[in-house]
This record gives sequence, structure tokens and C-alpha cells, in this order.
Amino acid sequence: MTSSSNHTNLRDIWYTMIGIPGLEDAHTWISIPICSMYIVAVVSNTLLLFLIFTERSLHEPMYLFLSMLALADIFLSTATTPKMLAIFWFQDGGISFGSCVSQMFFLHFIYVAESAILLAMAFDRYIAICYPLRYTTVLTPSVIGKIGVASVIRSFFICFPLVFLVYRLTYCGKNIIRHSYCEHMGIARLACDSIKVNIYYGVIGPLFSTCLDVVLIIISYIFILCSVFRIASQDARLKALGTCGSHVCVILLFYTPAFFSFFAHRFGGHNIPLHVHILLANLYVVVPPSLNPIIYGVKTKQIQEKFLQVFSLSRKFC
Repeated sequence: MTSSSNHTNLRDIWYTMIGIPGLEDAHTWISIPICSMYIVAVVSNTLLLFLIFTERSLHEPMYLFLSMLALADIFLSTATTPKMLAIFWFQDGGISFGSCVSQMFFLHFIYVAESAILLAMAFDRYIAICYPLRYTTVLTPSVIGKIGVASVIRSFFICFPLVFLVYRLTYCGKNIIRHSYCEHMGIARLACDSIKVNIYYGVIGPLFSTCLDVVLIIISYIFILCSVFRIASQDARLKALGTCGSHVCVILLFYTPAFFSFFAHRFGGHNIPLHVHILLANLYVVVPPSLNPIIYGVKTKQIQEKFLQVFSLSRKFC
């Protein structure tokens, strides 16, 4: 850090991220699966976006929400992985305070937005199964666009206060971030003064965004299950449940590691080694984005068919 006084100019502060504490010697090996998953995430989600926007038959609510999820996955992995790999490969952990705060904001912003998209996808399945005759009249392109905009606006208003909360603090000496990317509490803990407000907001923010989304998703699926079990035909019942399979897999993949990390930090921090926390956090930003398009590709017949059409056309041109 350039200055260690209480009047340190925030523009002069530089941090050093050390990657995964205790596993520095294994950084090169750890980078191989992370880099591979990042490439898969970017390529597969880009391909999914291309298929959805170029194929008119995929211009349905379910696939439009899926395109939002794919875009969020690309941003989530790209906001963190390139710098992470720079640390692992070149020990380039230096980052300015402004850049660190920017990465923090976009990381939390994308996460909250993606949670809202998953809630919207649960609402989509609820309408499709419980009110199939009203599906296209309720989820019009205009409504879907408004849901997407609302997700972004809500995420912005939840996450933007984090910027003010870290800028209001006084920093006077500590400049080592024991992580591979910048996040809210990681920055706040480097401050000299009280961070109680940051801690409180770090709990209240997720409680009224992510946790609320999870509760609403659970309620949606309770209604879906009640509707499905009223269907007389077993084949129709299984078909209805099958349309929810991909979404349930993506939900579990997204929320399980996030809640594990949240509760482990607050209630099991002394029992779980720091390098385990950081390693899981690193995998969290590449594993769901790389697997989400594969899950939907494997379980959704329409996407499989369109992918095979594009692949066969590309082979003809080659």
C-alpha cells in the first residue's frame, strides 16, 4: 500500500491477492481444470445464446429465460476467472482498490441477478404446468423483457450500497487479500475501523434477495407438485415433471455451494480450513456456468435437435 495513514488516498491503495492460501505450490495444477471449465462455460453458453436467438422455434419463454441465464453465466465466470488464472500462472495478484471494488460489485450484482433469473424460470414452469392454456398470454415477450429488466434493477439496488460501504471505511496498512478475487467482506476486513454495518448488510442483503428467491422457488414447486399429482395419466405426470428436471438440477448447482459457503463462514469457519473455502469459491464461479448449458442440452430435446442441425451444417461447409 502506498500510504499507511488514516488519510490514505483510495486511488493509491493496491492489494495483493495470493490465490488459495496454503496451496500456492498447487496453483498450476488447480488452474488446469478451472481454465478448462472457463473455456467450456464461455463456448457452450455462447453457442446456447446463438441457438436461441437464431432459431425461431426456440423463441419461447422457457428458452428466453435460459438465454438470460447463459448471459449471466458468461459474465459471472469472466468477472473473476481471467484474474484468477493470472494469479495461478504468473503470480500477478496486484490489483488497485478501484478495480477490486469494481470486481466485487459485478460479482455480487451478477449473482443476485442470476438468482432472480432462476426465480423467473420457476415462475415459468409454474405457469406452464398449472395454467397451460394461459402460458403464452401470461408470459408474453413484453412481460419477459420486463422481468429481465426488473432482475437487473433489483440486483443493482441491492449491490450498489456495497460500494459505499467499502468506500466509507478507513484503510491503513493491510493489503494482502487471502483470496483469488475480491468480494465484499474480504475488502472490508482490511479496514482499520468498525465493519459492523458491512457485516449486517452482508447478512440482510442475501436474506432479502437470494433467500427470498429460494423461498419463492420452493413455494412455486409445491404448487407445481400439487398440480402434477392431480393429473390422472402417469405418462402425462412424468412428462410434466420432466420439464422441470433441468431447472431443478441448475437450482441445486447454483444454490448448494453458495449456502454452504455462507453458513460455513458464519458457523463453521474455525472447523473448515481456509484453503477449502477459497477452493470451493473458485470452483463456484466456473462449475455452474460450465454445467448449466450441458444440463439443458442433455435434458432438452429441442436444444439437442437444433445443436445437431447447426453441427451438421458446419460440417458440410467444412
